[in-house]
Amino acid sequence: MITEERVTTDFEQDVILGLKENPKRLFSKYFYDELGDKLFQEIMRMEEYYLTRSEFEIFSTQKESILDALSIKDEKIQLIEFGAGDGFKTKLLLKSLVDRHVDFEYIPIDISSTVLKELENSLKENMPSLAVRPIEDSYFSALEKLKSNQKKLVLFLGSNIGNFRREEAVQFLSTANQYFNEGDLFLLGVDLKKHPETILAAYNDKLGITKAFNLNLLERINRVLGADFDLSQFDHYPTYDPISGETKSFLISLKDQIVELPKLNQSVHFKYAEPIFMEISKKYSVDELETLSMETGFTLVNHFFDCKHYFVDTLWKK
Repeated sequence: MITEERVTTDFEQDVILGLKENPKRLFSKYFYDELGDKLFQEIMRMEEYYLTRSEFEIFSTQKESILDALSIKDEKIQLIEFGAGDGFKTKLLLKSLVDRHVDFEYIPIDISSTVLKELENSLKENMPSLAVRPIEDSYFSALEKLKSNQKKLVLFLGSNIGNFRREEAVQFLSTANQYFNEGDLFLLGVDLKKHPETILAAYNDKLGITKAFNLNLLERINRVLGADFDLSQFDHYPTYDPISGETKSFLISLKDQIVELPKLNQSVHFKYAEPIFMEISKKYSVDELETLSMETGFTLVNHFFDCKHYFVDTLWKK
């Protein structure tokens, strides 16, 4: 049982609150420490993880069509990217905009300073003329700071919108809409519903990289909060519901055990087979996406699909 908490940071507070819940949960935003960033980059290169390849194909083969659909006139724009990561796909779009001599500033937003620094250094080396302003912050806090009359194109790629349940996605997108000016654009990368085996394989790879990625959060809690999670006593388990489109990842306790967090004067009891909910990755149908755009105050401009229709980059306008 968890004793009364002594909370000094957001990380501590979220860990304690999450492990107090029934069922227990941890917050996926904390996956991304230095090792977590590297593991996720490995995930994106996995044979089973079709998402990155599918979206890269869209940007590789349809970047000119995407740029045409943006209808960017002779005006300076802010190109803002939520959760920019290493910019693997975005660099294709950036290069095309630079080649077209579009006047823009690229503003990647991420909570990982490590990833932002690597991205900034890479862009300086490969596109030295590009104006880059990284912001280490949460999305809406950064948008608040960026408020202006300048035209915006906001990117939210990699199916990161899938990390929200539908009602949370509606709230997130409706809130984001409040920071948009009339005519601003939103390019959203979304994983589509498909055969459940294809989806599950992407979250349960045979090399165990996704498992290591999830377990790394327990290791981070050990390191930062002085906990004594025994990683060998937790297993990774994903599920997929083809009706809701929700993929969920859990860590399962392999025995009845108590985990100590001495720095916080806390202890947490896990029963045998008790799950920790780690992450959701929701998939959408095209019809569901179009309904979502209308519900949240956006107008659909165009869809851009990969050749298998596994993935879509959907362009919306306020």
